[in-house]
Amino acid sequence: MTGRSVWTQSVCGLVLVVGLAGVLQRAAAQERQLKKRVAVLNFEDRTDRRARWGGGETPGTGMADMLTTALVQSGRYTVLERAEIDRVLQEQDLGASGVVTPQSATAVGQMLGAEIVVFGSITEFGYRDRSTGGRTRRLGIGVESQSAVVAADVRMVNASTGEIVAADDVRESRSARGLRVNTRDLDFGTQSEFDESLVGKATRDAIERIVELLDEQAPGIPWEAKVVTTNGGSVFINAGAEAGVEVGDRFVVRRAGEKLVDPDTGLELGAVEQEVGVIEVVDNRMGDGKASRCSVVSGGAFRRGDLVRDQ
Repeated sequence: MTGRSVWTQSVCGLVLVVGLAGVLQRAAAQERQLKKRVAVLNFEDRTDRRARWGGGETPGTGMADMLTTALVQSGRYTVLERAEIDRVLQEQDLGASGVVTPQSATAVGQMLGAEIVVFGSITEFGYRDRSTGGRTRRLGIGVESQSAVVAADVRMVNASTGEIVAADDVRESRSARGLRVNTRDLDFGTQSEFDESLVGKATRDAIERIVELLDEQAPGIPWEAKVVTTNGGSVFINAGAEAGVEVGDRFVVRRAGEKLVDPDTGLELGAVEQEVGVIEVVDNRMGDGKASRCSVVSGGAFRRGDLVRDQ
C-alpha cells in the first residue's frame, strides 16, 4: 500500500469519525428535553360542594393538588409550588371570586415565569345509581350497579401570549356492582380512603387524561428562561439541571420591547424583541439545579429580566 493510499484512508477515517460525532451530538440534542414551567391553579367547584376528602379539601383544590403531584412525578415539567401561586393570587387579588379567567391565569403565569398555566372547573363529581335511571345518588341506599363520574372543564393558556392552547371537557367514570352508597362516600377522612373509592379511581383517570392533554400541547409552546443577574463576565439564568439544562447548552438572549396587542381582541401577540447575544452554560447546578452560570459567546450588556431562548 502506497503512502498516498494510507494518507487517503486516514483522512476518510477522520471525516467518518467527525461526521459520526456530529450525528451523535445532534441526536443527543434531540433527546434533551428542556422542561416547561407549569402553574396549576385551583379548579372552580361547580358541583353541589358537598364532597370532601382528606383535610376537608373540595374537589377543585384536591384535583389541582393531584394534578400537581402527577406532573412532578412525570419528570417532564418544572411545576411551580402551590404556595407561591396562592401568594401571587392573593397579592394581586386575582381570582378572589374563585373564578379564574384566561386573563388572570395569564397574569399569574407571567408573574411566576411559567410558560403554561392550567385551570378550569369541576362540573360533576359523584355517584350514579344505574338502577334508578342514572340520577346522582347521595343518600344511603343499596344498589346492584353503580358508577362514579368525574367531569372537568379544563383550560390551558400560553402565559406569554394569553392564548388558550387547549380546551377540553374531561369526563371519566368507574363502575362496579354490589355496592352500597351512603353519605360517607363523598366525605373521605383520608387520602387512602379516597384513592380506594370508585370516585377516587375516576378522579385518577381524569388526572391522567389532563396530563396527556398537556403532553400533547407542551411541545408547541417555546421554552423560556430569564437572566437573573450578571457578574464578572458571567450571566446567571433561572434555569438549571432541574429544568433539563446541560453544561454546553447555548441559548439566545433577547430583550422584549413594545408589546403587540390585537386591537380587536386585546390578545397579546408577543412583543418586539431585540437579540442581545448568545450564552453558553458552564455550571447547571447552582441553587440545587434551579439556576445556571453561563459564559458569554457573543453580544453583551445583558440585563436582569432578559429572555433566554433555546437556539
